[in-house]
Amino acid sequence: MSFIAIDRTDPEIWLLTLDRPERLNALSVQLVLDLRDAIAAVARDPRCRVAILRGAGRGFCAGADLKSPEDRVPGSEGMSELGRIYRMQENLAAAILALHECPKPILAAVHGAAVGGGLAVALACDVRVAATSAVFGSVFIRVGLSSCDVGVSYLLPRIVGAARAAELMLTGRHFDAQEALRIGLVHDVVSEEELLGSALATARLIAANSEYGVWMTKQGLRANLDAPSLRHAIELENRTQVLGTFTGNMTEAMHAFQEGRAPRWKPL
Repeated sequence: MSFIAIDRTDPEIWLLTLDRPERLNALSVQLVLDLRDAIAAVARDPRCRVAILRGAGRGFCAGADLKSPEDRVPGSEGMSELGRIYRMQENLAAAILALHECPKPILAAVHGAAVGGGLAVALACDVRVAATSAVFGSVFIRVGLSSCDVGVSYLLPRIVGAARAAELMLTGRHFDAQEALRIGLVHDVVSEEELLGSALATARLIAANSEYGVWMTKQGLRANLDAPSLRHAIELENRTQVLGTFTGNMTEAMHAFQEGRAPRWKPL
């Protein structure tokens, strides 16, 4: 049994559900392994254009499962406690990297708790929409650890700014959906009943664009977050745009505009 339910009803927009509701979708070793497999499937399937990630039950994800110390990452058998815990840390970090680096956009639809590792999972997605019930928190520091964990120290300052990230990470306080909207962590706040519909609406807007355009926009955006200068960023953009003209999609877009119809994009 997988802890990630995959709904492919719409082959272009997959719905991935963290499916461990009795534990508030806490990140056990197996759930994390299943999440990595699900993201790999999204990346591989040429029909899938966008994925939406959500949580089953009362919340998105309550973070690391602190009540399952017996969990073992495959290959860590016989290791010391240090080695075993390090393998667990690497397993979760690999899932965050998989989300962040997936060539397809991933939207997080967040309700209830998204704290600790759950916050990290949401941050690793490209776009976030929250229900009014959503609660966020970089709570690692409140259990005696650093708030710099599984990508939060990289992603949060880039999303909300360094000064605001410092306050959230140093205090470890919880904050609600409206504050998340105000600081730019999420792009919309809706009722819990409207959450999936809002995420689907955004996913459909993305999927309506060309496969090449979406792919290169995600790749270029991620790469240029770390560009050492504007010139470096523009050099990458120049090559991406020139390459894009050879897909034929720009010509198709012009024809579609002239004929008053939606473009018929060429696949990669």
